[in-house]
Amino acid sequence: MTPSAFDAACRALPGVTMVVQWGDHQVYKVGGKVFSMVAPDGGCLFKASDIAFEVLIESGRARPAPYMARAKWVAFDDLAGLDGAEVKDWLRTAHALIAAKLTRKVRAELGLA
Repeated sequence: MTPSAFDAACRALPGVTMVVQWGDHQVYKVGGKVFSMVAPDGGCLFKASDIAFEVLIESGRARPAPYMARAKWVAFDDLAGLDGAEVKDWLRTAHALIAAKLTRKVRAELGLA
């Protein structure tokens, strides 16, 4: 998957904004809460479900994201080596996990209710 395809997949989800922060990281948010990001070195991070976190880490496909592993975030060192369809599915899940924690009012404002 290319960085531009990752960007397009994130922006296609409802209520998503992107900001550049923490150096040059492209940080994708829903309702002001981060659900994924792309690092300047080409790696990516995102929130994972409990099961996906365990499977991805135990299989060696991903590593726990620095500073965010306790919240079940995974990190991939090379975005280019990932299957696009699989990443899109993970991003939809990450978006849904974070959006579910938003207030009803915010979800309604974003069209997620």
